[in-house]
Amino acid sequence: MSSTLTPAQAWRALRDGNDRFLRGAMEHPSQGVERRSAVSGLQEPFAVVFGCSDSRVAAELVFDQGLGDLFVVRTAGHVVDTTVLGSIEYGVQMLGAPLVVVLGHDSCGAVGAAVDALRTGVMPTGFVRAVVDRVIPSVVSLTRPADGGGGEPHTSLTPSAAELGQEHVRVTVRMLQSYSACLREGVETGRVAIVGAEYALAEGRVRLVEVAGTVEE
Repeated sequence: MSSTLTPAQAWRALRDGNDRFLRGAMEHPSQGVERRSAVSGLQEPFAVVFGCSDSRVAAELVFDQGLGDLFVVRTAGHVVDTTVLGSIEYGVQMLGAPLVVVLGHDSCGAVGAAVDALRTGVMPTGFVRAVVDRVIPSVVSLTRPADGGGGEPHTSLTPSAAELGQEHVRVTVRMLQSYSACLREGVETGRVAIVGAEYALAEGRVRLVEVAGTVEE
């Protein structure tokens, strides 16, 4: 696989890999001795995957890829900070990857913790709080009481866990463009696309949630 792919071709390669994973027909590409030797001195990943640290969502597995194919950045709840932005920019700017994938998943513990904090007012202790703090802005508008006019809330919105997780993916895609001039310019020129996707833990399927740029051939 080469980083000379277009964003659409890179997304197609990931979709094909996920389809193989879904069917249990993995090819396990780029994992042999020859590939290990070939990438020892140079890497040309065709996609950057920014995902959650959840142990059940390993990008190389769910997309059926191997050594040197993906530049992977992971944090709990795929929360963004400056080192995450720098890592993603490195994959795009220095390594030439044409595609960035924000990979969320259903039943995300970080999203659930953020919702609990909003509803109960109780925050986690230690540095786990830093993760929840960065997820809350994504879901706060969906968990806020609806305003029926006159400033008085008349009912409470009850979005599903799936809706909350998908909204966090969408917001993350927008944040990457907002914070990073490199990514924003890449999308504007058509060299880069940013895809937001959600992985279903039990099913194994990756579904498209948000797109910035062009990933249709």
